[in-house]
Amino acid sequence: MESVRAVLIDIDGVLTVSWKPLPGAVEALRRIRESGLAVVLLTNTTSRTRASIAETLAAADFPVDAEDILTAPAVTAAYLADRCPGARCSLLNSGDIQEDLAGVTLLDEADTGTVPDVVVVGGAGPEFDYTALNRAFGHLQRGARLVAMHRNLYWRTDEGLQLDTGAFLLGLEQAAHTEAEITGKPSPAFFEAALARLGADPGHALMIGDDIESDVLAAQRTGITGVLVKTGKYLPETHREASGKPDHVLDSFAGLPDLLDEISPGRGRG
Repeated sequence: MESVRAVLIDIDGVLTVSWKPLPGAVEALRRIRESGLAVVLLTNTTSRTRASIAETLAAADFPVDAEDILTAPAVTAAYLADRCPGARCSLLNSGDIQEDLAGVTLLDEADTGTVPDVVVVGGAGPEFDYTALNRAFGHLQRGARLVAMHRNLYWRTDEGLQLDTGAFLLGLEQAAHTEAEITGKPSPAFFEAALARLGADPGHALMIGDDIESDVLAAQRTGITGVLVKTGKYLPETHREASGKPDHVLDSFAGLPDLLDEISPGRGRG
């Protein structure tokens, strides 16, 4: 590849698990930043705002602030403003992310007299019960569009793998005979937004993630070099059965500075 100038980094499963730093991750990110590379953290996390994520990471000594973070909710807000301006939206999500959905008209679900134009699905959690899913199904039957921030099937916490949105989204799509419009990873638009923020082109960028399909191979399809880490949701079977091969595989994010030295030796050191 060309000399690396920008690094795109997934958060959950790469830098942290259950928001606790993985071994060596803080020091590795510090080394990368000190080398002068442009960095953006892009995440499908939909339970927290950018400000909340930045506060949590900074408290763990990661050298980041809110401007370094691009979330699926923030990209979704831009997507809705562009594709569905003025749309009335029904949000199904676990966590308060309204701050990152600036400009989006969210309906009060208690107002049963208003039919939404769009059903917006975020991250799964206790809110994804029968009543909420059936309500979303009803909206879709009445013609609402289905927009999902991601379709991840699971993620890893300190208690093991947990079901995520994709497990429920598949059911909604099948039942309502529709297909969700995906705004977060693996949508090409998400990676393009990250590159635009950094002023970088794909040939000079790396994407590091623990999800081989949504993080790594999706980035590679946009021309970004992909790096898979064997932490977080990584499973050997998903690696073997994947639709393609990662450009690089590391045991963890801690090994990224050495990989950067190997593949981009002229980048300089901090």
